[in-house]
Amino acid sequence: MIDFHNESTQRLFEAVSRLKTADECAAFFDDICTIKEVQDMAQRLDTAFMLDSGANYQSISKKIKISTATISRVSRCLNYGSGGYRLIIDRMKETESVNEA
Repeated sequence: MIDFHNESTQRLFEAVSRLKTADECAAFFDDICTIKEVQDMAQRLDTAFMLDSGANYQSISKKIKISTATISRVSRCLNYGSGGYRLIIDRMKETESVNEA
């Protein structure tokens, strides 16, 4: 995988880490990304959640309208990547279980 970490990307990651609410995130991503870029990222996250819950490629592709090649890439990252998908999936599941209690 290409190492894209540099001063600019580090600044971006630092900026994102300082956002405090979903509304702040929405405003930031609305300014910094195109609608398509945000939709693509959202689809990939939805795909990771569905893969984590055991869904197969065909059902994911049909429901999310995403290519099986992209599903494969998300799966590879989910299982062998840097751990970002796993981190957020686990944190969001943790929050959901706390909210249900």
